[in-house]
Amino acid sequence: MRQELAPDAGGKRRQFRRARFDSARGARGARKELLHVQALLAATDEGDPHDRQRISEMIMLCVKERSALPDAETTSRLLRAGHSLTTRTTVGEWLDTWLRGKKTLRTTGAARYETDIRCHLRPHIGQIRLDRLRVDHLDAMFEAIAAINVEIIEQNCQRRQALEDLRSIRGRAARRTAHAAIAAMPPFRRVTGLATQHHIKATLRAALKTAIAHQLITFNPAAHVELESSPKPKALVWTAARVAEWKRTGRKPSPVMVWTPDQTGAFLDYVAEHRLYALWHLYCFRGPRQGEGMGVRWMDFDRDARTMAVATQLVQLGWDVLEGEPKTASGIRLVALDLDTTDVILRHEAQQQAERLRFGAGWADTGRIFVGKDGTWLHPGKGQRPVRPPG
Repeated sequence: MRQELAPDAGGKRRQFRRARFDSARGARGARKELLHVQALLAATDEGDPHDRQRISEMIMLCVKERSALPDAETTSRLLRAGHSLTTRTTVGEWLDTWLRGKKTLRTTGAARYETDIRCHLRPHIGQIRLDRLRVDHLDAMFEAIAAINVEIIEQNCQRRQALEDLRSIRGRAARRTAHAAIAAMPPFRRVTGLATQHHIKATLRAALKTAIAHQLITFNPAAHVELESSPKPKALVWTAARVAEWKRTGRKPSPVMVWTPDQTGAFLDYVAEHRLYALWHLYCFRGPRQGEGMGVRWMDFDRDARTMAVATQLVQLGWDVLEGEPKTASGIRLVALDLDTTDVILRHEAQQQAERLRFGAGWADTGRIFVGKDGTWLHPGKGQRPVRPPG
């Protein structure tokens, strides 16, 4: 059995051939394969010789690699879209291509996508051909992430126990041996939580959606992966009973706790003499995000109209601090200020001018309302806020 293909670039004749069958079943399989080749050749646009050449090259590559022939529908779609029929794009290669094409991403968004790809998607599924990615591949990836989480928890517990035991060890030689054993242990690591897993899934789903738009694939397996839900923690108020329980057990009733008006007033009294009191006052009474408060500029403050424009924010990327726009389009807004908040900011302005004169020529003129003692940007990760626990 044979099927004539388009000649190669040098004009040499090429054929798809199947012969020497050991059984009738083998002959039927060869006949089916020959019909498949004929269907592929028929997928060309009205017998276009260039398309026939490309399909012939793909068939010969499959024969050489002993790999399965693609279906005619996929081949026709790739032909119409102008994609290569002989390049085997992997998931990892496509993710890199997709990320390079995201020109309008915020810096922090691009970094998050890059982390998902580098730390999770590429190691687990990057080597799989894009057109062969299936839901079971993704199920296996998340099962592997769960197994790694268990390993991380066990290793963290072992290291924590070793550090606890170190406190009771006496003798220089014994402590040196214990320190060496701890140094050989894996460092403390964070597990890949449910929220991160959902973000990994969302990253892959977005990348595969673009691949569908480019007609590289027709099915998005990431849209059909089921993960355990990751509900947001419920905010609770610091009632007297909850404060007492927290002091007794050391455990917060919820990851998100809300102060009462009295507790907020106590906090502001606690930081009344702090050089950044105006920032904490702004957070308490006008509620900007942390980066928005640190990023507000003097040019955004209108003392006569008693308004403050939220137009920029400071965000942390790794340990670097970058200037960017608010998180969402609606985040760019004009905030009305009450008389008290306006007075607090005006007093802060006079205080900043005095700090600037004391510091001298080395003062960094960043134009921000809230800055370090040398005029430089505040760092979101350095714990600027002094917090006294409620109660």
